Amino acid sequence: MKAGEELPPLEIAVTRTLIVAGAVASRDYQDVHHDAELAREKGSPDIFMNILTTNGLVGRYVTDHFGPAAALRRVAIRLGAPNYPGDTMVLSGTVVSVGDDGTAEVAVVGDNGIGRHVTGTVTISVPEGSA
Repeated sequence: MKAGEELPPLEIAVTRTLIVAGAVASRDYQDVHHDAELAREKGSPDIFMNILTTNGLVGRYVTDHFGPAAALRRVAIRLGAPNYPGDTMVLSGTVVSVGDDGTAEVAVVGDNGIGRHVTGTVTISVPEGSA
């Protein structure tokens, strides 16, 4: 693990099931995350992914790269273009800094067919010898 290291991209199919399951799992019952008709009435072309699902996917992306010993310390994200069903989100990341204490800061972005869905920073700790 070193500053400048790039994580391999991860493609995630944005399915209707992923969007609804993520919303239900995070107890986000807003209709725009599960009811296409009501989402359209509110001005959206379809249901869209909630921030908690995106947050989980970003965390998973980083911990999958650094292995099962990696522990999330902080995930800070900002959403942009919505993730709609039928699209693909591609996550990519770069290690920004590595501390002497085994922590690392990783910059992450996620793009879909209409633009940048997520931008963020993830801080992880990785025990010595496990990365």
